[in-house]
Amino acid sequence: MPPKTDKKILIIGYVWPEPKTTAAGGRMLQLIHFFLAQDYRITFASTAAESEFSFNLDSLGVLKKAILLNNSSFDTFLKDLDPEIVLFDRFMTEEQFGWRVVENAPNALRILDTEDLHSLRIARQLAYKKSIPCTEQFWLDQDQTKREMASIYRCDLSLIISLHEMELLTKTVKLDPNLLLHLPMMYDAIDEEKQNDWLHFDQKKDFVCIGNGKHAPNIDAVQTLKKDIWPLIRKELPLANLFIYGAYMPESIKQLNSPKKGFCIMGHANNANEVISQARLNLAPLNFGAGIKGKLLSGMLNGTPSITTEIGAEGICENLPWNGMIANDMETFSKAAILLYQNEDKWSIARQHGTDIINSFYNKAVLQIKLRDKIELLTKNLDEHRASNFIGAMLLHHSLASTKFMSKWISEKNSKPQLE
Repeated sequence: MPPKTDKKILIIGYVWPEPKTTAAGGRMLQLIHFFLAQDYRITFASTAAESEFSFNLDSLGVLKKAILLNNSSFDTFLKDLDPEIVLFDRFMTEEQFGWRVVENAPNALRILDTEDLHSLRIARQLAYKKSIPCTEQFWLDQDQTKREMASIYRCDLSLIISLHEMELLTKTVKLDPNLLLHLPMMYDAIDEEKQNDWLHFDQKKDFVCIGNGKHAPNIDAVQTLKKDIWPLIRKELPLANLFIYGAYMPESIKQLNSPKKGFCIMGHANNANEVISQARLNLAPLNFGAGIKGKLLSGMLNGTPSITTEIGAEGICENLPWNGMIANDMETFSKAAILLYQNEDKWSIARQHGTDIINSFYNKAVLQIKLRDKIELLTKNLDEHRASNFIGAMLLHHSLASTKFMSKWISEKNSKPQLE
């Protein structure tokens, strides 16, 4: 049942949440649960079509609304709803609907959930393809970076999932920290009872790799495993298998399936926690990407250590020891996987490190209070907060004007019958 409250929040989703296929979907569901706990009446709107994996928002009492791009019907809908908060899911939705929110719900607190810095992920992917380093300057030079930074400036608050990205934004871009909140994934603390439910070293076997097939870093990681890593591991561990799970796998990945060689493409996992919990090691050889990696946090939550790269571990645990081993060179990566797979003592220490990371940085009770207090502070001092963000006001004046009139032109064009 929806809460009996006058507090309303509109979430504009880039897609409908799919918590069983993407970490981003899990993140959105965590935010939805947070706002429900704060007694907000939630409306979730999106221009996207729902899929077979879309979460049943009706079951939570969340109202759903299909919206259109470049259409004034959104203005009427927004005025009627009159929300206290508008949450944009990724900067692209803020670009599309931000100016309409400013015009039709000017007093609403505007929050951007970045998910990860898309511009950083895309810049790294481009640099990887060109076989060049992705320096901070290379990232700053990209058009997408300027768009994403502009979106952050235009919002009252942006939720940043990664410690590394917080540092980039405050030290490199020199964004005002008052515009940002480090808010990673939120989980219940791992207590002794939960640890006692985990399978022991000798009860777990094989390797797992998990990731959505629509996400370019995941596709590259599977290809890297097949070509450079798994042959080396399989040579030393001839009875071991690697099970690769993920929805939306392209045909090129499905064709890599080779059960006789222990390389098994499994498709969508109905229960990702179950398949991760049964594996002895979690592999994530990520060559590019951004944000924090839900697949690695899922391993920690299920008592499964991981081997990953510096990109994979980035922003997750600051100076705490990693939940396994970190290696960028593929031969070193393979040797680390073989060692940890066979050494119970080192494996057990790695598992404990995962527990320490989750309890130190991802404690839901602590993070929810942090988010609640920030929203309350901004709501009470919104005019003052906006007055101190001159760059944001300037960008609202200029860039939203161009976006606004382009959108109005498209809307007007679409409303007129086209000549043959």
